[in-house]
Amino acid sequence: MEKPHNLQLNKKDFDLTTPDDFVAVDHRCKGILLHFYKHLIAGGTLPTEATLLANGADFFIRDFVVDQMALNIFDEHPGIVRKFAGNWYIITTVEPDIRQLEEQLRGIKLLYRYLHGQKLVSSGYLAAIEQECDDVSFYRRRIETFWGIAGDGYMAWDKECPLKGI
Repeated sequence: MEKPHNLQLNKKDFDLTTPDDFVAVDHRCKGILLHFYKHLIAGGTLPTEATLLANGADFFIRDFVVDQMALNIFDEHPGIVRKFAGNWYIITTVEPDIRQLEEQLRGIKLLYRYLHGQKLVSSGYLAAIEQECDDVSFYRRRIETFWGIAGDGYMAWDKECPLKGI
């Protein structure tokens, strides 16, 4: 396998203004994720593990950050992983599972370490992402309380970790 190289890109190419931007940015994100996958392999990660990690990061980046939140993946939004794992993942997944979510969070954390190594995100933002990825007990509780919602309890559940506000 070829050795991955440094990403050469313009962060502004990930801005989302027009409908066509979403298609172009999605394609650019696939390229970054492929580089990330190759980076994992080059670092000794087994292909099956690298695939799981890259898929978790992919779900977060392409489905949530780009498609749901319509954000540039390089704009620094502390709290974004918390909104993903503590709300969006839970309400959009048929059977939200903490083990599956933990794998996705590992992929997200490693992707942001990779992006930091590429000088595409700041050290402070990486630290915030890592802290959010490590808050597994919060996400476990969020899944458990989601299954316990009765009546009009969804609003209170959502208010604790709302999607809005980025």
